[in-house]
Amino acid sequence: MDVKELLNKLSIEERISLLVGAGFSKIVPGAAGESRAVERLGIPSIVMSDGPAGVRIHPLRFGVKETFYATAFPNEILLSSTWNLDVVERVGKAIGEEAKEYGVDIMLSPGLNMHRIPLCGRNFEYFSEDPLLAGEMAAAYVRGVQSVGVGATLKHFVANDQETGRMYIDVVAPERALREIYLRAFEIAVEKSRPWAIMAAYNKLNGKYCTQNEWLLTKVLRDDWGFDGLVMTDWGAGDNPIEQIKAGVDIIMPGNDNIVKTLIEAYRKGELSEEIINKRVLKVLELVTKSLKFKGYKHSNKPNLDEHAKVAYEAAIEGFVLLKNNDVLPLPQDSKVAVFGKGSYLTARGGLGSGFTHPRYTISIVDGLKERGVKVDEKLEKMYRGLMLPFFELGEITSLFRRFRESALQSGDQGAIQWLLSDYVETMIEYFKIMNIQENIFDDTTLDEIARRNDVALITISRVSGEGFDRYPVKGDFYLRDDEYDLIQRVSKAFHKYGKKVIVLLNVPSPIEIASWRDLVDAIMVIWMPGQEAGRAVADVLLGKVSPSGKLPLTWPKDLYETPAMRSFPGEPRDDPKKVVYEEGIYVGYRYYDTFSVEPAYEFGYGLSYTKFDYKDLDVKVYDNTLVVSLKIRNVGKYVGKEVVQVYVRAPRGRIEKPFQELKGFYKTRALNPDEEENVKINIPLKYLASFDGSKWVVEKGVYEIRVGSSSRDIRLVKTVEIDKDYCYNTSWKQIQCS
Repeated sequence: MDVKELLNKLSIEERISLLVGAGFSKIVPGAAGESRAVERLGIPSIVMSDGPAGVRIHPLRFGVKETFYATAFPNEILLSSTWNLDVVERVGKAIGEEAKEYGVDIMLSPGLNMHRIPLCGRNFEYFSEDPLLAGEMAAAYVRGVQSVGVGATLKHFVANDQETGRMYIDVVAPERALREIYLRAFEIAVEKSRPWAIMAAYNKLNGKYCTQNEWLLTKVLRDDWGFDGLVMTDWGAGDNPIEQIKAGVDIIMPGNDNIVKTLIEAYRKGELSEEIINKRVLKVLELVTKSLKFKGYKHSNKPNLDEHAKVAYEAAIEGFVLLKNNDVLPLPQDSKVAVFGKGSYLTARGGLGSGFTHPRYTISIVDGLKERGVKVDEKLEKMYRGLMLPFFELGEITSLFRRFRESALQSGDQGAIQWLLSDYVETMIEYFKIMNIQENIFDDTTLDEIARRNDVALITISRVSGEGFDRYPVKGDFYLRDDEYDLIQRVSKAFHKYGKKVIVLLNVPSPIEIASWRDLVDAIMVIWMPGQEAGRAVADVLLGKVSPSGKLPLTWPKDLYETPAMRSFPGEPRDDPKKVVYEEGIYVGYRYYDTFSVEPAYEFGYGLSYTKFDYKDLDVKVYDNTLVVSLKIRNVGKYVGKEVVQVYVRAPRGRIEKPFQELKGFYKTRALNPDEEENVKINIPLKYLASFDGSKWVVEKGVYEIRVGSSSRDIRLVKTVEIDKDYCYNTSWKQIQCS
């Protein structure tokens, strides 16, 4: 049925009701929300689920013996570290397939805010500090989800780049920084994937809540970009539902009857016009009629978890970033490995909050090594497992929940059932089991014995962060605890005494301080939050079955406070911030480090491989408003591997101030055998070279330096190209006369 026909059959009260969500989902327990139904017209409720890293629903349900597991995929920070659009699209498709089979119509993902500060509690579920990389990754994710008929939602629109004060903080940012950094990622994703929905953020933007900001939701999103999907609020965002509908929100989530009453009263008083109501209702109806539920799809509750586990594994191995390797990796298969660190045994698969998942299992690092046939020191393993109470073992948690469920179902204890259905308890267990176990439990004699009987030491350092709180610049979070530092120092001393190597794995949601201890060890690999297949993926990369090919999607600082945004974080007043000023403007991440010659611990785009690559035959042409960059990549090392080719552009000095260089294109090669070559061609729209001058986009004439390399500071080939005139575009990217 045509949506306009449906609209005409709705009463004004029914129309207004469709602008307000029906609360947390009753159709799919654990799903974040659902829309309202109009049963007499066959308009169903559609279900919305959290889940950048997988479908977030409750695994256990009242009166049902079946368990509803969903795959725990790697978090977005790892997905962007792959720099592989095909891999990310496959992850999106797998998530979409699980949503489809569990009766979820709309995924409330991907997250697309910027890595403005290393301490943001949700960096793990955002892609990058760079808007091009973030936007391309988000677009691939959305294409994957929507390829199976499930909608995707870009969030949180916009500048929700910290959790401190997230419900009300006023982000004060210049329009140029918004257009070039924070909005740009969303704009690319909208252009390249046409998401079904966008979620407006909690925070204020330049004095107005994002959900009540007409400039943001109508001028920029609708008029400039031509977005034709639905706009929803974040859950409980803003303070005025009437203003939200006027500004451009189509549905207020999660919603309640009081909001419906408020909107009906506003209509009757003339504060909300029928024209605006109809405009918003049409977007809700368009979304509903696109859904599988409206089309009559009968979900099975049986997604293909085995196949999706393979996708999770493939993504994980491509997103690990090798930071250091002093002739220790890959490990020989017969290596005797001493496995240290609580994270080796209780590996953090993902972050907390809306990014939390409920998979069938999580393979820890130590279990992955043992499964792959590695000789793990059994005495050391026994010592670590003895530290960890059975309650904290994932298998024991699952068993406990199952026993509690059966007891609750038999007794009919509603309080127990509600507790059971909440994932709060499991979330807290996940957090505390990682954070509260001391590491330095060995005397010198014991460490010496361990070093003598093993070939290599493996230490895992873990951190967990989540929605609702930012990380802290303290020991045990951004900095190592004293016991963690002592463990690294003393294990390294013991193993180096016998000429043996030490490897550190960083199981972290975003960077930690590294400069003070990295010289103590021989290899460091970041595994981020790798999902349920963590241990298997780690083992295969350590053993060289796959060469690491991940690259950093954000700058890893040497000193936390060299990050320019830290000067204004968390805002003013500092004890209870109400406003944060983006004083750094466009100088976010590598744009700052490169322009002002600040040396990071590891630069944007950095990542080692077991093999080596040669770059040659760079050619650059301007053709049909496109910069065409072509070159050849050859594997000149001993191992099969993939390379990420990164194209940075250094603009000429003109009237608009610009960073030293900016990422404008990238490409990940196929797996190249030793001495194998691939021809690479990267097309960069000329408009990507534009800067925003306050009213329009401008590509200034002059000589542009095309810088191609393996990271932002490992530039292998350089060529120049001249743009012979200025090119100007309005905010809708229509070419205009330059004044």
